[in-house]
Amino acid sequence: MRVVLSGYYGFHNVGDEAILQAIIHALRAEKSDIKITVLSNDPDYTKKTYGVDAVNRWKLGEVFKAVRSADGVISGGGSLLQDKTGMKSVPYYTGIMMIAHRILRKPFFVYAQGIGPLDQSVSQKLVKYALSKADFLSVRDQESFDLLRKIGLNGEIELVPDPVMGMEYKERLNRAWLEKEGLTEKPFITVAIRDWTSLGFAEFKEKIVEVLDRCADEGGHRIVFLPMHGEHDDVFSREIMGAMKNPASIFPYDASIEEKVSLIGDSSLLIGMRLHALIFAAIAHTPMIGISYDPKIDSFINQVDQPLIGHVDDDWSADELYELIGKQMSQHSEEVEKLKAKAIPLQQKANETAKKVIELLNK
Repeated sequence: MRVVLSGYYGFHNVGDEAILQAIIHALRAEKSDIKITVLSNDPDYTKKTYGVDAVNRWKLGEVFKAVRSADGVISGGGSLLQDKTGMKSVPYYTGIMMIAHRILRKPFFVYAQGIGPLDQSVSQKLVKYALSKADFLSVRDQESFDLLRKIGLNGEIELVPDPVMGMEYKERLNRAWLEKEGLTEKPFITVAIRDWTSLGFAEFKEKIVEVLDRCADEGGHRIVFLPMHGEHDDVFSREIMGAMKNPASIFPYDASIEEKVSLIGDSSLLIGMRLHALIFAAIAHTPMIGISYDPKIDSFINQVDQPLIGHVDDDWSADELYELIGKQMSQHSEEVEKLKAKAIPLQQKANETAKKVIELLNK
């Protein structure tokens, strides 16, 4: 059995790479001899990292050849079908689906995707048409489910956890780094933040710097920045760190996915703007506070019953965020238990999506 995986792979974004790793692991757990070809922006990296075949996602000839030789195509997970970041994503990913379905007569499966925003009518029409042809359609949150119903998709839609919730948490993988930074005995807060270039950027940056300095001065916590999207987040994290009065640390941006999950597990709290940093915290049962820039953040925070300070552009204050941090810290053990109650069922269910896809391919 051979499948093609289509997604935002090979761009060195930790969240999307974690999705790819989780899907590969889940498929292999169900069928150990499955052959996997990934459509990647960096095929050599993908082959080396995951032990799979990979082809250039931009070379149509290579894509056709890969799909033609496969038993089916898996599209997902992540937020592939959205037009917030531009008008290319929806045509590209629905185009891969149609190559499979209409041209090569191969089944395709939508695997735990987050759908939307779909602000343009053309995007809505493309998504409605393409997903109506899926042999299996699953989404990772209620908001995605509701959006598909809103645009007129009436077929069966399964609501499933994000694939990354099925990852295994490994403790204390970074002991040498923690010792070097003097963090083995000192409580620390992990911060996974991204650049935000809206009009409120300067004010947002000032609020974050103020809050993190107060956590160090008044709360006695060290701050550790965790870049989730390679050098992009590393540059911005260093900018924030450079504006702080107190010393902070920055975790290597090229560390492995497992090392990044482990770091969050070692910390007392995550302040997260990146979805998969929040998911990593849920895997490690580390309390969190979300800062939203996209509905997917709100959706996941609601799923695991953790607090959200608001949208990055909202009128929340540094005092409000600091008070929320204090609340999470003061009832830390209760928050851990509350998070476990929400996260463990999602962790147990996450790999069932792969089982369903394998069953359908076997038919």
